[in-house]
Amino acid sequence: MPVIIFFVFQWYLSLFSQTFFLHRYAAHGMFTMSKKWERFFFIFTFITQGSNYLSAYGYGVMHRMHHAFTDTEHDPHSPTFSRNVFDMMWITYKRYTNIAYLKTEVEARFTRNVPEWFSFDYFAGHILTRIAWTIGYVLIYVWLATAWWQWLFLPATLLMAPIHGAIINWFAHKVGYRSFEMNNTSTNFLPFDFLMLGESYHNNHHKHDKSANFGVRWFELDLTYVVIKIFNRLGIIQLNKSV
Repeated sequence: MPVIIFFVFQWYLSLFSQTFFLHRYAAHGMFTMSKKWERFFFIFTFITQGSNYLSAYGYGVMHRMHHAFTDTEHDPHSPTFSRNVFDMMWITYKRYTNIAYLKTEVEARFTRNVPEWFSFDYFAGHILTRIAWTIGYVLIYVWLATAWWQWLFLPATLLMAPIHGAIINWFAHKVGYRSFEMNNTSTNFLPFDFLMLGESYHNNHHKHDKSANFGVRWFELDLTYVVIKIFNRLGIIQLNKSV
């Protein structure tokens, strides 16, 4: 089934951009990289996320606010203050847009050293660019789909990055197990995170938010951290000594 193969391929590439570049690099600075490699991963994120491209600046700032205000009224995406997952996604979208396009004032502590490429973000996030990606995805489905039900994957293709975020920001605050008791609702959504490349270990991450390895217990394999170690060995990135 070519459509399923395409969907799975895009799921993991898009997710890798989100967890590696937007989350662990832009938001937390768990490793450093040269400006050349940073620009490469900006473009890589654009290619892999397509119609649902997320700005490193917007994501990084918003996620820092999530850690500072977890499960309070100031949390940009807390299930505690949302009626359902769709309500949380809509609130998150509005707050992300205001931050990414500098429509709201943000404390300096949340913007310090967050990677910026505003001209590229403007192009990648422009409505015409998103429409072009949407047309491209539709044409791919026209080419690859062999049954009507395969078109049911198209909405998820168009909204993949927000779906990735919603899985963690909603379910990893409601379902799962806790390795650490904390003053928030974070959980580890999956014991073996084959689905979210390590992002499911959300409770671990809230406890050790400077650690590039989200896995703590012996069975918690963080596949993104495996790639990070390889990139560090190759000199693409430089892991901070503290992580």
